[in-house]
Amino acid sequence: MWELPTSVANKVFLAASIACCAAIIAHAGDPVRSLDLPQQPHSYREALPAHFKAAAARFDNTPADNPITDHGATLGRVLFYDKSLSVNATTSCASCHQQKFAFTDPRKLSVGFGDQAVDRNSMSLINVRYYAGGRMFWDERAETLEQQVLMPIENDLEMGHDLRELVQQLRADPIYPPLFKSAFGSQEIDKARIARALAQFVRAIVSYRSRYDMGRAQVDSVLSAFPNFNEQENYGKELFFGRAACAACHLEDSQREAGRGQTAFFYVAQPAANGIDSGEDKDDSGMGRSTKRNKDIGKFKVPSLRNIELTAPYMHDGRFHTLEQVVEHYNWSVRPHPNLDARLADFAANGMALPEREKVALTKFLLTLTDEALIKDQRFSDPFVER
Repeated sequence: MWELPTSVANKVFLAASIACCAAIIAHAGDPVRSLDLPQQPHSYREALPAHFKAAAARFDNTPADNPITDHGATLGRVLFYDKSLSVNATTSCASCHQQKFAFTDPRKLSVGFGDQAVDRNSMSLINVRYYAGGRMFWDERAETLEQQVLMPIENDLEMGHDLRELVQQLRADPIYPPLFKSAFGSQEIDKARIARALAQFVRAIVSYRSRYDMGRAQVDSVLSAFPNFNEQENYGKELFFGRAACAACHLEDSQREAGRGQTAFFYVAQPAANGIDSGEDKDDSGMGRSTKRNKDIGKFKVPSLRNIELTAPYMHDGRFHTLEQVVEHYNWSVRPHPNLDARLADFAANGMALPEREKVALTKFLLTLTDEALIKDQRFSDPFVER
């Protein structure tokens, strides 16, 4: 283990250039930490499979002034896992977005720096780069990812810090000036650069190595049987893209005209009211709470189905604990709502009416969307080492 002396903190990316080590950060009463980074930064360039490429080009929300770079994403990774971004150094971004849970939180509601529960379930960060509209949070109140990544830092329940104070804190921390210089060409630290680095790291978290992707690469059409699926999984896929009508919202690449959905990523293109509540429920009005428009009441951003096996509990309030409960909701429990998505109107009136055998098959198909490689990928893991 090699420790970065303060005297060389100004050298370009020296904090990341020595394998297994970087600066020592000391906080009173805290363990001494060192930073484990490779001699050369990890590559955050992805070799996307063919069924991703056209969709990726259409839906990428990366702004021209903040492309992903290896040094920028590395800095973002360090910031993402640094608990000192919270006012009392107890909570990092990763506290509520854990890699092993596909960058979600297994708790119904995450707990912030003051041990208080936040008001909504933590969404997965995977593939947010390909949410075409680019807006973030369950109610889409953040216009861009660059805007979103700063908001939890100052949130009174989540991290509780003041960004001006945080900037001064990072400037005084020997770990950060060389990382900022490598990422942006100078040691200057400000909130815009913090936002850009965090956004680069989050956009780099892309899932494309699931069993579904392996099967999709071997056939010409998503409707063909996948050779790496068993009979039940292929039947579930047939239901997903057919009678169960899941694909009417969670569209896939080769089966829909360009622009109609978040193809290849299993996103719903726009926020939707999905019938988990009626119009009389006022506990959380979703987009309506931020836009103050009646037409937005009950609408929430819909997360990608990728890695859904790992992202329980489900919905904005974490009400469903299992994937089977989610399927059962759409099967028989969609409730009428003034803003109910039109594609669910028949479900509210008549149910999806899948028998048990088909519900099980559909669930088995959804499990094929799990990307085991991503949740073990060192590029997205905690770089801090406590001693």
